[in-house]
Amino acid sequence: MGSTWTKAALVDADGSLVGFAEHPTTRHDVLEGVDAAVRGVSAAAGAQHEPELLACSSAGGGLRLAVVGSERLVATEAGHRVACSAGARVVHVHGGPLEPADVRLLRSARPGVLLLVGGADGDDPAGLLHNAGRLARARVRFPIVLAANAAARDDVTALLRATGRTVLVSDNVMPRPGELVPASARAALARLYARHAVGARGPAAAPRFRRLAKVATPDAVGQAAGELSRICGGRVLLVDVGCATTDVHSAAGGPGPRTVEGDLGMRAAAEGVLVAGQAEGVVDPVEADLLGPTVARMVSETGYLPRSPGSAAEDRRIAAVAAVVAVRRHLRTHAVAPGGLGLVVLAGGVFRQRRGALDSVVSTLRADPELAAVLDEVPVVVDADLTVAPAGLLAAHGRGAAAETLLRDHLLG
Repeated sequence: MGSTWTKAALVDADGSLVGFAEHPTTRHDVLEGVDAAVRGVSAAAGAQHEPELLACSSAGGGLRLAVVGSERLVATEAGHRVACSAGARVVHVHGGPLEPADVRLLRSARPGVLLLVGGADGDDPAGLLHNAGRLARARVRFPIVLAANAAARDDVTALLRATGRTVLVSDNVMPRPGELVPASARAALARLYARHAVGARGPAAAPRFRRLAKVATPDAVGQAAGELSRICGGRVLLVDVGCATTDVHSAAGGPGPRTVEGDLGMRAAAEGVLVAGQAEGVVDPVEADLLGPTVARMVSETGYLPRSPGSAAEDRRIAAVAAVVAVRRHLRTHAVAPGGLGLVVLAGGVFRQRRGALDSVVSTLRADPELAAVLDEVPVVVDADLTVAPAGLLAAHGRGAAAETLLRDHLLG
């Protein structure tokens, strides 16, 4: 269950892939889309019996992050640094004292979490206390990550919790003037993302959804990365380009560290791909202007699918840029020495059944100047049959042999 599409793969007990179907993820009740996809794959494959259903979900998509601080410029930079690799993207920034109109504007951005910053350690906490008091009285229910002036931390926490707000306390993101230290707040945000991503929609879906979706999709993909690493006997880098996020998993003998980029995606977060691509020097301004109309359509039309060779090529280009930026960010945190990788896997719906057209995506990744040394002579394979998440689900449910067969047949050859 993804944020935009729900996919169903029918797999025999021996690990053979029998069929595949997909359906738009349904907005009100996510399980309606699940049932439609399961019916579709069962009918197409001529299944004689109702299949056992294993499910994973990332239907919640990326986290929408709002930031409130004492200075807009500092709050903007702090928000982007904290959101990076933690599954979030910044949708609203406010600097200065919050007034009622500012709170209304904040709520209209529909954030899933708020980052409250303000002041270096030892600064006058008056502005921070004002903003905390305004949030405590406002009609907001999203969790708040507090990463502000240590001297006022206890008072701000008590003020917010007194009115029932959920507060995650982290180290000050700006402990000294001009210095940003995002790691603690980023870790708090990543924990929130892990709970948010699964994302059941609609009260009617909740009981059955909780019984069914016991594995988050990033966990299933990480499990598959670990299986691939075990089979290959080396470190595997798996890049999963989704509609709302792009995840990178690094596995050596089992599931390993992952980063989740909430501003890089093929639909809801497509604008972030162009912004980050230009910031990283992967996309020049001319190409950004050319891709702009397609990206705007990706964001506004949830079910957009390319219908011409030109639009399909643009789709692949956005995917390639998302993959390059996501891998760069991952390797800056989880460094891999040249020669340390045994396999790179590209996964995601954008790559399904496009084997003859994906050379450009692979070459973009290989030719990137920041990645070239690490990827030199490393095999790069593309999950064109969308078997990575199903294999991870099988492995997570004790079907290791079936998972291995699926991965060998469709990825490793």
